[in-house]
Amino acid sequence: MIVKIVLLFLIGMGVMAMFGRLRMPGQKQLKSLKCTSCGRYRIGSGPCPCGKAKG
Repeated sequence: MIVKIVLLFLIGMGVMAMFGRLRMPGQKQLKSLKCTSCGRYRIGSGPCPCGKAKG
């Protein structure tokens, strides 16, 4: 019984790992919305609040 539970757990973890490797759509767009100096997400089209970089 315990072997069956452990086996199901390992199979479930393997399936979750496969889904984790997939790239989510829009990932490139999210990366471009970060500030290059501080790494915070920018909201809107203005400069970053840190004042070090415009984009």
